[in-house]
Amino acid sequence: MSYTIRFAAIAACLTLCSIGVAQNPSSPNDPAAVLNQQNLVAWCIVPFDAARRSPAERATMLKELGITRCAYDWRAEHVASFEQEILEYKKHGIDFFAFWGGHPDAFRLFQKHDIHPQIWQMIGEPSGDNQAAKVEAAAQQWLALAKQTGSMDCKLSLYNHGGWGGEPYNMAAVCARLHELGQTHVGIVYNFHHGHDHIADWAESLKLMLPYLHCLNLNGMNDAAQPKILGIGKGAHELNMIKQIIASGYSGPIGILDHRNELDSRDSLLENLQGVQWVTREVRQPGTGGPLPADPVAFAP
Repeated sequence: MSYTIRFAAIAACLTLCSIGVAQNPSSPNDPAAVLNQQNLVAWCIVPFDAARRSPAERATMLKELGITRCAYDWRAEHVASFEQEILEYKKHGIDFFAFWGGHPDAFRLFQKHDIHPQIWQMIGEPSGDNQAAKVEAAAQQWLALAKQTGSMDCKLSLYNHGGWGGEPYNMAAVCARLHELGQTHVGIVYNFHHGHDHIADWAESLKLMLPYLHCLNLNGMNDAAQPKILGIGKGAHELNMIKQIIASGYSGPIGILDHRNELDSRDSLLENLQGVQWVTREVRQPGTGGPLPADPVAFAP
């Protein structure tokens, strides 16, 4: 398929997506309002992008897809282009929503350009003879970063990535302790793709995290992470899990991700945009989601 034909196909697909949203306008009583496209955040689209886009190309892609917020993940090779990324996002009206981990160059640039992204940070298992000791050790370990991010007017978000530091019970406990220490801007970003062990007890896990949630990153969810990364709407459990998110009253940001080295990030994001729209239809009126579109990889320019 030629570039022109494939580009026209993806444009047509996006037009249909926009029509679908227009035909189902949100309202104050819309149960699926949290899934509105303006609430979505792109995640894992920098080092995982098979197309290896430049900052300018990435910002253009996001704008074309109608995604207005991006959480920025990076590797050492991207440090030199941190500032260009910020400038391109500003140029295209993209919110530099979050930043993975920490880096002094990035923190300096955030202050220079007066932006205040969430800082997403994994926590490991600290030493301690019991749960209380471990929670205290973790809180003390991250207290300096909490104070630094607070002075930058940036939220600090504990990021689940497996292990002790990825358990909702532990994350909520560390947040509670840091709040006691005056760091009330500390919270949680929870990733479905690192949360397969919590499918069965999702309602309880969500309740624990809810007071601290800064962002929820969605993924298709099958038992035993088979596969780990899956388009939204293509798994066995995410529809029910998202319904529980809606029932909880959570109204914060929702992340959609790439995280597949072999795919163009445009294709991954488009697949998940279509999945979110399918979930939205199912939430509004069960049984009306219909078949999901063909794999967007077929439309990639």
